Amino acid sequence: MKPIALLSVSNKQGLIPLAKSLTEDFGFQIISSGGTAKALEAELIEVTRISDYTGAPEILGGRVKTLHPIIHGGILAKRNDSNHEKDLEKHKISHINLVIVNLYPFVETIANPLVRWEEAIENIDIGGPTLIRAAAKNHSDVTVLSNPNQYQPFLEALKQNKVTEEFRRELAIEAFEHTATYDLAINKWMNSKTGNESSQWIEAIPLKQKLRYGENPHQRASWFAYPREGWGGAKQLQGKELSTNNLLDLEAALSTILEFGYGNQNCIDKAAVVVKHTNPCGVAISDSISSALERALEADPISAFGGIVALNRSVDSKTAEQLTNIFLECVVAPSFETEAKEILSKKKNLRLLELKPSCLEVSESKQIRSILGGLLIQDKDDKAIESDTWEVATNREPSSQEKKDLVFAWKLVRHIRSNAITIASSGQSLGIGAGQMNRVGSAKLALEAAGRKAKGAVLASDGFFPFEDTVRLASEYGIKAIIQPGGSIKDQNSIDACNELDISMLFTRKRHFLH
Repeated sequence: MKPIALLSVSNKQGLIPLAKSLTEDFGFQIISSGGTAKALEAELIEVTRISDYTGAPEILGGRVKTLHPIIHGGILAKRNDSNHEKDLEKHKISHINLVIVNLYPFVETIANPLVRWEEAIENIDIGGPTLIRAAAKNHSDVTVLSNPNQYQPFLEALKQNKVTEEFRRELAIEAFEHTATYDLAINKWMNSKTGNESSQWIEAIPLKQKLRYGENPHQRASWFAYPREGWGGAKQLQGKELSTNNLLDLEAALSTILEFGYGNQNCIDKAAVVVKHTNPCGVAISDSISSALERALEADPISAFGGIVALNRSVDSKTAEQLTNIFLECVVAPSFETEAKEILSKKKNLRLLELKPSCLEVSESKQIRSILGGLLIQDKDDKAIESDTWEVATNREPSSQEKKDLVFAWKLVRHIRSNAITIASSGQSLGIGAGQMNRVGSAKLALEAAGRKAKGAVLASDGFFPFEDTVRLASEYGIKAIIQPGGSIKDQNSIDACNELDISMLFTRKRHFLH
């Protein structure tokens, strides 16, 4: 008796060579329905229509065709179960040995933002997932193929008589992943269209690659990413494989550079960001991308060594030359000119990533972090700064240049680990204090880094001042304007100190902690 293969595929890739090999090389009887049967018949491949096989016609416009006891009995029956065998014999059901199914193109259908609800619903597959799950459940006796990429490996294994239970188990795991991902896509789309918020966080993000290790060599790590979204859509032009720490630093660099626009030829600010251990160490804007990079590196050349650079405009040859003058781990930009790529190719280990603005337009708007036994999900802190809502809390108003510097410093401070302090002037960071256990400690680090350049500069703080000590320390270095959220019960103490020391202070009434 010939082994039976059931074929029902939406994606016809590789279908004909597979079917020919199954019938000609391995003697399978093929049963099929709908478009799959038509495609096989057009190539003169012998196929039995499922309606003929079951004796039941397709009904409801094709909604019901494979949902039949003769089909599912043949898939689910266990070979070593005598009761199953008796049922098969009683109802004249044959074992089905191979199930090859992929699903209606629901994901492709909803990719069109104008798709009608009815059209999307009609592309929800019912029979396909049922067939796949039945075959995957009974993988000890049945092989299930749910992806065209599995066809050739299966034929090779069949040829070498290596279709073992372990081989079928791996295919079954992939099959359950396939149906789970499909159902998640349906759930996510329906919730988005009806305005519902799911009571569970469910998502399916494909594995992009296994990383060499995590933050440390003894930690295993994997990178999951949506293709064409965010970093999943970045093109690595050269350099070593990305590491966990590279990706974390790149994310920090990108979030900072986005404050100044990204990839738009009409961007007023050409910006460069240097990141070290997820904190910006040098940020600058200028009238050219090469000048912005020069100023960002100049802000803290010691910390820049071994850092990550993000640029918001295309990298030209002059900028490329600058990038070769210092050891860097990664550079990310919207694009790289041909001559720039040639120059940078000399630094073979330098990782170059081209991240198109289009990859950012479709990226996730939520921020997800793991804690023991769960997840924390929050909105990204990426709303545009509204400087017209700021309050001048002191007698002295900031000058027009100080106001520009305060905007720049405030854009930067929300991308620095709390407690965060930034010193800035003329579109350049001068000193950064991050991650200290108290705010005055961060201020000391930032002011000491700025040194004499702090005179006439501005200071930004991501949180309010609980005491006036930061104000007085800032005055010692010549800071002329301060921006902070306000909201402390001792705000007046800081205001009084600023008035005494002729410092302008603005309240944003919005904090930007980054933990």
